[in-house]
Amino acid sequence: MKFNINNRFKAVLGCLLAVGLFFATPSFATQQDSVAKDTTVVAVTEAAAATDTAAATTAAATDTTVAAAAGATVAATTAAPEEVKQIDPQAYKNLTYYILLFLVVCTIVAVVLKVLSIYDLTRKMNGKFNPLANNTFQAVLLFIFLILFLAFIYYGYAVWGAWSWRPAVTEHGARIDTMFIITTIIITIVLVIVHILLLSFTYIYRMRADKKAYFYPHNDTIERIWTIVPAVVLTVLVLFGFFTWRSITNIPEDLQKSALQVEVLGEQFQWQVRYPGADGKIGKRNYKLTTPLNSYGIDFSDKSAWDDIQASDIVIPVNKSVRFHIVSKDIIHSFYIPDFRVQINAVPGMTNYFQFTPTVTTEEMRERMNDPKYDYVMLCAKICGSGHWNMQKKVIVVTEAEYKEWLSKQNKYFTEDLQKEYSALESSEAKELTTASLN
Repeated sequence: MKFNINNRFKAVLGCLLAVGLFFATPSFATQQDSVAKDTTVVAVTEAAAATDTAAATTAAATDTTVAAAAGATVAATTAAPEEVKQIDPQAYKNLTYYILLFLVVCTIVAVVLKVLSIYDLTRKMNGKFNPLANNTFQAVLLFIFLILFLAFIYYGYAVWGAWSWRPAVTEHGARIDTMFIITTIIITIVLVIVHILLLSFTYIYRMRADKKAYFYPHNDTIERIWTIVPAVVLTVLVLFGFFTWRSITNIPEDLQKSALQVEVLGEQFQWQVRYPGADGKIGKRNYKLTTPLNSYGIDFSDKSAWDDIQASDIVIPVNKSVRFHIVSKDIIHSFYIPDFRVQINAVPGMTNYFQFTPTVTTEEMRERMNDPKYDYVMLCAKICGSGHWNMQKKVIVVTEAEYKEWLSKQNKYFTEDLQKEYSALESSEAKELTTASLN
């Protein structure tokens, strides 16, 4: 039965290879013909264009009527409907060719493996086959892999670590960095020890003719160690992360009120930034009040919104606590500033908060990076649609004096056009109220 199945398989595979050769050769010929045809068409087109240009020049010099007719003809030709594009049959031939090429490669691999099995069978028949001959060779390969693996880990920390890591520029960022470094050190130690044991034991305890494995079915002490130690380490890491996060997000109420308030609104695919005016309070929003002029949906019946300031960038003073009000207009976005170790979701229908204190100005960071064009950037860390990649906002950290000077030059949201719209809205509401009371 097996012999018949193998023969059938070989027959089917042979037919597939024959079909592949049939399609593959014409495909190359068609490609060459198409290139030749394209070259000929280009040459003929260029010659025709040159002839038409000369003819048009002569006609223009002798008779303007002919030129006008030629122009009308060109216009009619241009206005002709475009042909519907269809898939070139050559694409199907190429697909067939590559599928059959894959089958050929698989067949070659199968043949090589079959030859090796026949070789082993021949050695068994001659009494020269040693089933343990490859154990040492494979164990040495795994040990070489261990050395390369450890070298790769060192290279990753020494080179890529310096590329991807730099200290945080906020007060809370230092605590997050400490948590991250401790976690990374523990994970790296476990990674190295496990791989050293795993890949060196394959060499030390490889199967050999003069060795017999010792059967070691059970040991309570070892099982307690590999259960309790990881559990304790993971518990410590989880508690460390929990208390670190609580220290960042649970801000005392007096510190919340004394911080600079900034509101950031996420929408597809941009961020809008609003600062409070002289009163230090951000006005209310209501999505029902959204209009072409009031795209932010600010509720101007709240007088705290009258002096709110619109900004194109996020500008904050150094060494001063800033409390961000993060909201969303449409779907979930994510407020993310990598250098500040700040990340929190912007969720429709609710306001999330993140308060932090920057410690390094943009100019100081540029000097550290030796890059005069370096900027802090706020990104969206949630894939929110086709324009997600470009949803970012520049963050500039300046001194207190520079911040006050910048703030004095910004425009207010409550522009003259919005004031007129608000007045008209109030008038219409007053008329409706009067009509309703009379009725």
